[in-house]
Amino acid sequence: MSFLLYNQNVMRSCNYHSIQTMGTLDGPGIRYVLFLQGCCFRCLFCHNPDTWSGYANSMTSDDFVSDVLKYKPFYDASGGGVTVSGGEPLLQIPFLIEAFQKLKDARMHTAIDTCGYVNITDDLKELMKYTNLIMLDIKHLNNDIHKELTGKPNDKVIKFLDFLAENNKNIRIRQVLTPGYTIEDEYITNLIKFLKNYRLEKVELLPYHDMAKDKYKKLGLEYKLNARIPNKEEVAKIKARFIEEGFDTI
Repeated sequence: MSFLLYNQNVMRSCNYHSIQTMGTLDGPGIRYVLFLQGCCFRCLFCHNPDTWSGYANSMTSDDFVSDVLKYKPFYDASGGGVTVSGGEPLLQIPFLIEAFQKLKDARMHTAIDTCGYVNITDDLKELMKYTNLIMLDIKHLNNDIHKELTGKPNDKVIKFLDFLAENNKNIRIRQVLTPGYTIEDEYITNLIKFLKNYRLEKVELLPYHDMAKDKYKKLGLEYKLNARIPNKEEVAKIKARFIEEGFDTI
């Protein structure tokens, strides 16, 4: 469906998993975080497998925006705003366009946390007009290992990152640091070299954890990733390397 049809009197709804009204980990300041349902990846380290498919709540864009605006003074005072995460939010672009248009009118900062596995369509381009920040999760630079970790290749992710850069969007890169995959010196060297091609707001380095194992068990899913937890010294060393190369890191 083209974005040219979005001004018709049709209220669009989203399928969502949960809401945090005082989020501090998903963008600048204090944020309203909406976790949408559905994802095109099956990441081995995913800590929200309950967002992949199945039961979801429903909410219209008007209901969403109305709920956000109840907390607007807290977000404004902290330099925060609204983040839509998941699952994968870009599976529900029509809802996001409608909601983000209204949030822009209300002068709310908007962010999307995405895996970037998306086609560059007119709808996506329209959504970007109302999006202040894209937080893009880089799973792995090597295409074969990316498929091993997520079930999908990384070509669309790289094309999406290039699209964002070409359109001067504000980009924050997120990288999970997983021993055996993304924590070794060679990978970090290649990642730094790759990211230097882009103008980035921040690079967020997230230590791998396995706290979702119990959730997998309750859902009847097998937790397939066999990786250790990185220690604080390893993570600190990697962050120091990024800082030395001129990146603003978290």
